[in-house]
Amino acid sequence: MARDCSHHSCSCCGLSRRGFLAGMAMMAGAGILADRGRAAIPGDLGDTIDISSLRPDAPTKVMMGVLRYPPPYWLGWPGTSYDVEGHRDEYTAQIRKASAEMGVHLKAEREALESDAAVAAFLEKAEREKPDAILVMLQHLGVWHWAQRVADAGWPTIIFSPIGTSFTGHVLEISRQPGVHVVSSLEVEAVEQALRMVRTRRQLEETRLLVIAGTQRHEKALPGLGTKVRYIPRRTFRDTFERMPETTETRHVADALADPAQRVVEPDRADMLNMARTYTTAKRVLAEEQANGLSMDCLGMVGARVVPTPPCGAWTLLQDRGITAGCEADLFGAISLMFTSHLLNRPGFMNDPVAETHKNRLIVAHCTAGTRLNGFDRPHTPYILRSHSESDLGVSTQVLWPPGEKCTLIRFTDPGRVIVDTGTIEENVMTPPAGGCRTSVEVTMDDIEDCRDVMGFHQVVSLGDHKRTVEAYAQLYGLEVVHSPQRAPEHRGEDA
Repeated sequence: MARDCSHHSCSCCGLSRRGFLAGMAMMAGAGILADRGRAAIPGDLGDTIDISSLRPDAPTKVMMGVLRYPPPYWLGWPGTSYDVEGHRDEYTAQIRKASAEMGVHLKAEREALESDAAVAAFLEKAEREKPDAILVMLQHLGVWHWAQRVADAGWPTIIFSPIGTSFTGHVLEISRQPGVHVVSSLEVEAVEQALRMVRTRRQLEETRLLVIAGTQRHEKALPGLGTKVRYIPRRTFRDTFERMPETTETRHVADALADPAQRVVEPDRADMLNMARTYTTAKRVLAEEQANGLSMDCLGMVGARVVPTPPCGAWTLLQDRGITAGCEADLFGAISLMFTSHLLNRPGFMNDPVAETHKNRLIVAHCTAGTRLNGFDRPHTPYILRSHSESDLGVSTQVLWPPGEKCTLIRFTDPGRVIVDTGTIEENVMTPPAGGCRTSVEVTMDDIEDCRDVMGFHQVVSLGDHKRTVEAYAQLYGLEVVHSPQRAPEHRGEDA
């Protein structure tokens, strides 16, 4: 019989808010919630592994230069009244701060680039130092030819044109040039997002992703992305789980997932502890394999009854901490999760797509989802703890997505091609009365006439409209972007 526990206490699981807070303090002290450092692999199987040590170490260097004519200015944009040096200092300081916070080493030129010779020297320096990208900020309407010269040099190039330094004609062509991203705005946040694109690329290049399936061990690199993929036998995870002890960490991990939940329905305390042991097992396997994310043949293992619990709840904990944990050994599902995690700074939701033909909506459904939908540093989205629906075992999160909010569906089909669509969240689907996975969300798709035409499977859903960000990344790094067809094939006419 299902148990239905309140938010503030859970007698069936032995969880309380006081226990949760004490557990969080213990976890922070033990390094479970730490954000810095790279821990060595502990010798004892029950020792704590700092989850931050699993993130890819991806040094990222960006060179920055300011393009302008020698001030003071007379007539012409940005205008005689424009505080050239003041704005240069202000923007540079903001960009430096944002770079430092995301781990990007910004090397800004001390002097502005105000001549052909200065631009040439800057590019020669780039040849020597080999940055991961170049950022130029414009401070005059007439220096776009220098921006073009930088863009043509071959480095991924970000051009920041504060309002007052360009017209539409200046940005029309160069902003669509491969390898270039133009920010024509006063919003430094847009420059920060561009730097995150560069950081994402480096993180993908420095990542080893585990695919836990089958019986063989081998490794390959994904061309274009640089990500290393290591295949290991699925018994590696099973054997480690069987030896994984219950510890102070696993008890606190169980509390930490259960206490914020609105309700705990099917899982009992044993389920919660098995979930927590799955979490510590995943950390151990990742650390021993020197890997940064994983995707596992979870359904196969549950179907063969080789593990007592599906990993769904543990995968939620990993995803909420920025560690990719994908289902069903789906390589490009995991790549899509990793990409959205790094680029959008929030967990994604890999789903099975279902057509709701009566309301013409797409239902996105799976039994594991991150809960920090607005960002890793933001509060949990409300969720309920359930069992894995297909087996009725273990712990799964039913995350209650916010109706009325935009969302983005992203799916890599190969290293160089990504599907991107957007929609609006309508409502959460309950199981029962529905069958299928626990987190189940109805979405009205944008610009797609028929929900049956949505492309892809195991698309990754992220809260918010991120279409332009993904398209900008694709332009900067040479990916092909594909959108689902707006009109069903039988309705496409001469105007298609």
